[in-house]
Amino acid sequence: MDSEHYRAQFRGIFDALANGDSRPFVAAMADDFTWTMRAADSPWGRSWRGKRAVREELFAPLFAQFATPYRNHAHRILVDGDTVVVLCRGDVVTRAGRPYCNEYCFVIRMRGAQMIELVEYLDTALVHAVLAPPVLAA
Repeated sequence: MDSEHYRAQFRGIFDALANGDSRPFVAAMADDFTWTMRAADSPWGRSWRGKRAVREELFAPLFAQFATPYRNHAHRILVDGDTVVVLCRGDVVTRAGRPYCNEYCFVIRMRGAQMIELVEYLDTALVHAVLAPPVLAA
């Protein structure tokens, strides 16, 4: 895959996310996908290994805190070989009525058209101020 293909792929993914549609993002995750949130001082700071773990242990408890559809707007997409860097801003209101509009830097490693690793850098002070710790479904 070349740089322009990845740039177009992620423009499409983030155009959908900007409209509250996460399906293209989830579809691009490989089954062995790993998501690492760099938030060492937060209960959210850890790695999730496997697409299923990401959906059940990260997305489910996170999205359960949201009262409005989650939207994410990409400001810049940079590509170098099989690495894609996305600078973006999330936009959602929590069930507690608080806005959660975090700024992110996603560093994504690709294998063909599939994401195999995402490292997330974010404002951890905002995470502490707005989000409750993750609660996993029984």
